[in-house]
Amino acid sequence: MSLPAPLLPDQEFFNIGEACRIVQLPDYTLRYWESKLKLLRPARRSSGHRRYTKRDLEIILRLKSLLEGRHMTLSGARKVLLRELKGGIAESPATPNGASSPSERGTAAAKILREIRSELKALLAELG
Repeated sequence: MSLPAPLLPDQEFFNIGEACRIVQLPDYTLRYWESKLKLLRPARRSSGHRRYTKRDLEIILRLKSLLEGRHMTLSGARKVLLRELKGGIAESPATPNGASSPSERGTAAAKILREIRSELKALLAELG
């Protein structure tokens, strides 16, 4: 029996301390995973501090469940995550041949583009 995923606070960005508290991992573990996984790259402030998004935290939680729950290696978990992210949203239903339908991929792509747009607007507002 696995524990339910924690509810993520209603904010756009999290510093490393907040992220560690939410995902219940030490900061050195997050920094190590960042060095080994290219798909986990939090934005950086001009001061160099990490800024994790909710999407980053979802990836971290999924990675944690693969490593601890399914006892996978970091390399194996990376392959699973890449496969899930390539197909769109990790929990999206797949067609019988294992691939997402074109409409699901379009919806996932539109969602990602909206997230990117909102993050860029937030960064512009912070800079300007």
